[in-house]
Amino acid sequence: MNVMTLSQGQQSASGGFRVDVSRGQRIGRVSSEWFSRPDDERYLNLPDLYDAVRGRAERAHARTVESRAIRVEANSNHPERLALMVPGREELVAPTHWSFGQLCTLVGAPTSYLRQLPAALSGINLQHGLLTHRAELVKTLEADNGQVELRAVTGPDYGRIWDHELVAAVMKIAGNGTGDTRWKVPGVLDWSTMTHNPFVDVTKDTTTLYASDRDVFLFLVDDTNPIEAGRLRDGSPDLYFRGFYCWNSEVGSKTLGIASFYLRAVCMNRNLWGVENFAEITIRHSKFAAQRFAHEAAPALASFANSSPAPFVAGIKAARERIVARTDEDRESFLRKGGFSRSETTKIIETVLGEENRKPESIFDFVQGITALARTKSHQDARLELEGKAKRLMERAI
Repeated sequence: MNVMTLSQGQQSASGGFRVDVSRGQRIGRVSSEWFSRPDDERYLNLPDLYDAVRGRAERAHARTVESRAIRVEANSNHPERLALMVPGREELVAPTHWSFGQLCTLVGAPTSYLRQLPAALSGINLQHGLLTHRAELVKTLEADNGQVELRAVTGPDYGRIWDHELVAAVMKIAGNGTGDTRWKVPGVLDWSTMTHNPFVDVTKDTTTLYASDRDVFLFLVDDTNPIEAGRLRDGSPDLYFRGFYCWNSEVGSKTLGIASFYLRAVCMNRNLWGVENFAEITIRHSKFAAQRFAHEAAPALASFANSSPAPFVAGIKAARERIVARTDEDRESFLRKGGFSRSETTKIIETVLGEENRKPESIFDFVQGITALARTKSHQDARLELEGKAKRLMERAI
């Protein structure tokens, strides 16, 4: 069992590394981001992304105000729009689509209904909610972009982690994110040759660095340094790459999170194939969120980026070597005790037989069969339940 990393000069003649994506999990989170992002939310490198999110933070001001002191006005020049008079400002503040929804939620007003009303009627309802808001205080995030906008309105204890703080933490380990360090925007799997080519130009179509007016999302891999964790049935190396993605919203649309894993390939649609050892941490934007980011999330990201793959390889080796079933009775008993139904047990064994031309014997065999079965599930809950069982089974081998 080797920990193999190949230099750029040792890449295969076809320009990539042969991989077996029939194993492990398929994760579609990055693909969902890739499909949904318009061009103006796609960035070609980390410095440009950082400048954009840092710039908007520098133009923003956070304040805590009394909700009953906020005045709602229908703009006479734009009768379809609302504006707010916020304590401490002389000019009107225009709520964004996102902050209007937050404001409605805070005061218990039906957002979709108020959006359909004329501005004057919507304003009357929203004003009533602000005057009777029992929490009394709200935290606003206002930005001056030529016109003062209300970017976010949250509870007074909202613990903001700025988007540029997350991007800066990533830049410490990934540089520009396009190849000046080992961490970069991923290459692409060639399905015709089953090779992952890490050397692909970063364009609006291939980038995995995103930012909107309400969030950031970044996905990077170390796909020029594959890791060999054992051999496939044909004797070729089973290659993995390290990868991570992270996300945040400084305006409260989502938590901060970091997911790290080993994967075998990334396709053009940015699906992650052959994923193993998936781990995730999230931090809610509560009162001490900034401290938790500084002391937990950022160090965890740096630790994964700089860590040795040896424990991962050792875990794969242990799972391959730990034989838990040699007969059909053993196999059924092992899976049934693990909480699998009779039909799931049959499908797992048949899957391994179909892919490996033999029945499962080791924990690794069973894990691969379970994750393969999970990929066939159309409902996310069922898929996650199976993948969770596979993960726990893998942990038993280590």
